[in-house]
Amino acid sequence: MARRSSLFSGYAQMQREAARAQAAQVRAQAATRREAERARAAYLRARAAEEKERKRLYAESRSADVAAMNDDLEAAVGALQGLLAASLKAGDLVNFSSLKRPASPPPWRHAELERPQAAPAIEAFVPPPPAGLAKMFGKSKYEQAVAAGRTRYEQAVSEHRAHEQQRSRALAAARAQWQAAVDAANAQARKQHQEIDAFEADYRRGDLDAIVSYCSLVLEASRYPDGFSQEFRFAYVPESRQAVVEYELPTVDVVPAVKAYRYVKASDTIAESARPQSQIKALYAAVVAQVAIRTLHELFRSDKGEYIETVVFNGIVDTTDPGSGRRIRPCLVTVRATRESFSELDLSHIEPLACLRHLSAGVSKSPSELLPVRPVLEFDMVDPRFVAESDALSQLDQRPNLMDLSFLEFEALIQNLFTKMGLEARQTRPSRDGGVDCVAWDPRPIFGGKVVIQAKRYKNTVGVSAVRDLFGTLQNEGASKGILVTTSGYGQASFDFAKNKPIELIDGSNLLYLLAEHAGIEAKIVPPDDWKDPVADTPEPRQ
Repeated sequence: MARRSSLFSGYAQMQREAARAQAAQVRAQAATRREAERARAAYLRARAAEEKERKRLYAESRSADVAAMNDDLEAAVGALQGLLAASLKAGDLVNFSSLKRPASPPPWRHAELERPQAAPAIEAFVPPPPAGLAKMFGKSKYEQAVAAGRTRYEQAVSEHRAHEQQRSRALAAARAQWQAAVDAANAQARKQHQEIDAFEADYRRGDLDAIVSYCSLVLEASRYPDGFSQEFRFAYVPESRQAVVEYELPTVDVVPAVKAYRYVKASDTIAESARPQSQIKALYAAVVAQVAIRTLHELFRSDKGEYIETVVFNGIVDTTDPGSGRRIRPCLVTVRATRESFSELDLSHIEPLACLRHLSAGVSKSPSELLPVRPVLEFDMVDPRFVAESDALSQLDQRPNLMDLSFLEFEALIQNLFTKMGLEARQTRPSRDGGVDCVAWDPRPIFGGKVVIQAKRYKNTVGVSAVRDLFGTLQNEGASKGILVTTSGYGQASFDFAKNKPIELIDGSNLLYLLAEHAGIEAKIVPPDDWKDPVADTPEPRQ
C-alpha cells in the first residue's frame, strides 16, 4: 500500500510538473503573440505615420509648384506693366566702343610639350663599386657589369636625345600653328574694330545708311520679355530729320489668360482661375501704349548725333483675321512726336495711354479686338530707297522726273492722282509759285466734304507760311480738309502748326509712293542744279 501510494504520489507530481510546463509554454506563446501583435501594431502605426508624412510632403511639393507658377504669373504681368519703367532704368543701348568685339585667340593646349624629359643618369645603369671580399674576388664580374651598364646607358642617352628632338619639333609646330591662329584672331578683331570706327565716322558725318543702321541697332538692343518678336522696319528722311518706325506688336496672347493657380488636394489637380477679360484688355492696351512711348524714348535718347527731330511710330500686329482666315496687319497705335515735345515729358510719372492722348496719338479703341487706326504716315511712303538715292542712280534710271514737268503738266498729274484716290478733283487756278490749287470733293457720307489741295514743286524745305496760307484758304472756302503736296519736305514748325488741324502734309517721298500706288506712275524727284524755288514762300531753315 505504501509503495502504491508512493507511486501515485510520484505520478501526481509528474502531472503537476507537466501542467506547470504546459502552462509556462502557453504563457510563453501568449507573450510571443502579444509581442508580435505589439510589433505589428508598431509597424502599422509607423507605416501610417510614414504614409501620412509622405502625403504631407507630396501636398507641400504640389503647393510649392503652384506657388512657383503663381510667382511666374506675377512676374510675367509685372514685366508687362513695367515695360516703360525697365527702359527708363537701362543705360545707353548702343555705343560704338561696346560694338567692338575683343580678340578671342585659342588657348594654348600643349603645355606637356614644354616639359623636357629628364636625361638618364649613369648611376641608374652601372653597379656601385664592390667592397670587401667581392672587391678581391669579383673584380672581373664587376667590370663586365659596368661595361654592360654603360652600353645600356649610352642607348638610353641616344633614345632620350631622339625623344627630345621629336618633342622640340612637335613644340615648334604646335607653337607655329597656335601663333597663326592668334594672329588670325587679332587680325579679325582689328578688321572688325576698323569697321566699327568707319561706321562711327559715317554716323558722325550724318551718312544716311549709318544713321539707319545705328537706330536699327538701338531697337534691336532693347530687351523685351518673351512673346515680343521685336520685328520692325525703320526709315529716316534727312530733309525733315524724321525717323519712321513700323513696329510689330505682340498679339493679346502675350497677356497671361490665367489669373491664378490653386492646388486641389482632394483630386490632386491644379485648378486655374481665368483672368477677367476686362483685365486682359486693359493690360494689353497698356502694353501697346508702353511699346510706343518706349520706342520714342529709346530713339531720342540714343540719338547722339541729334539727327532726329521727329519720330513717327506705327505699331502694327501681324496676325490672322479669325473671320476670314487671311493675314492682316492692323495698326493699333500711331503717333508723331517731336524732340521738343517729348523732352517735356516726365516719363517716370506718366500714365501711358494718357501720355499718348497728350501727344495727339491715334490709339485703337479696342486693341485686343484688333480695331485699327489710320497711321499718321504710312511706312511705305518713306521707303529708304527714295531718300537714300544718289545722283548717279537718278541719272541712270528711266523714270520721269517730276521737276522736269511744266507747271501745267504737274497740275494735271496732281489732279489725276487725287481722282485715282477717289476724290472728285477740279482745277481752279494756277498758283503764282508754279504749283497748283485744286478743289476736290470726298463723296463719302459723314467723313467726306470739300477738300482744298495745294502743290509746290520745291527743292528746299517748304516754309511754315505755306501751311498757314493753306489753313486760311481752308477756312475761307469752308472746306473740311486741306492737303499740301510738295516735292521736297517740311520743317518741324510746319508739323507743329498742322497739329490738331484738318491739314495733311505730303512730302516728296510720300508723293512718289502715292503716284506708284494709285496712278501706276514710277517717278523720281531730281531738281536741276540751277533750280530755284519760287520766292512766293521763303523756305524754312533746317532745324
